[in-house]
Amino acid sequence: MTDKLILLTNDDGIASPGLWAAARRLQPLGQVVVVAPRTQCTSVGRGQPSGSSGRIETLAGAASPAYAVDGTPAQAVQHALLEILPRRPDLVVAGINYGDNVGSGVTASGTVGAALEAASFGLPALAVSLDTDPEHHYQLSPDVDFSGAAYFTAYFAERLLAARLPFDVDVLKVEVPRDATPQTRWVMTRLSRTRFYFPVPPARRVLSAPGPLSYEVKVETDRLEPDSDVRAVLDGLVAVTPLSLDLTARTDLAGLGRALHA
Repeated sequence: MTDKLILLTNDDGIASPGLWAAARRLQPLGQVVVVAPRTQCTSVGRGQPSGSSGRIETLAGAASPAYAVDGTPAQAVQHALLEILPRRPDLVVAGINYGDNVGSGVTASGTVGAALEAASFGLPALAVSLDTDPEHHYQLSPDVDFSGAAYFTAYFAERLLAARLPFDVDVLKVEVPRDATPQTRWVMTRLSRTRFYFPVPPARRVLSAPGPLSYEVKVETDRLEPDSDVRAVLDGLVAVTPLSLDLTARTDLAGLGRALHA
């Protein structure tokens, strides 16, 4: 399997310990090329801001060929595919992210956004996140143990390299509990419709004053689906969720059309 080409990216930036923990575990599976945002890009989704310069810096002395892109995770994927890689990769991996990407807020995730961008090019994609305390989401703490998440990154990467995903499975999203080990059980889950990160209003007296939003983690236990990604992580299980680029609602289109014409 050493002839496989793996593109590795993230949304926490090129300096993230989670990114390099994944790179080390992926190296036995093939040639790993790291192309990641130059700076922290958490929660930018699949954004394509016109203000990104697209400048690319080659990192010297890295364990894998590595490039820092002045752009979002999705733009890093684009630059990798259009300019950096010698050919189409066999797999795109996004992560390992600091913090869960679960529930109805996954479209805000830059990790998931990078994987969806890769999938839009017809590439198999894996997005991996590790449950961490919110204070670690932006700090890139070296105290976070990524060993369990790195194991599952390589575990599912190896399987995606060996077999094609079925139709309508464009991204495999993997959520790893903070205390996971290689012996931790993994389960297939659905994306919860509940919210996981709740915005907190700014503490300011006048609207014209600076007031960035913050957030807190809450679980809507009364609405939580038993087979969801949120439930699995709460239960200490690795949650594996298939995602589709097709956001069409699962409804009777003809019936909805008739109702709208009524």
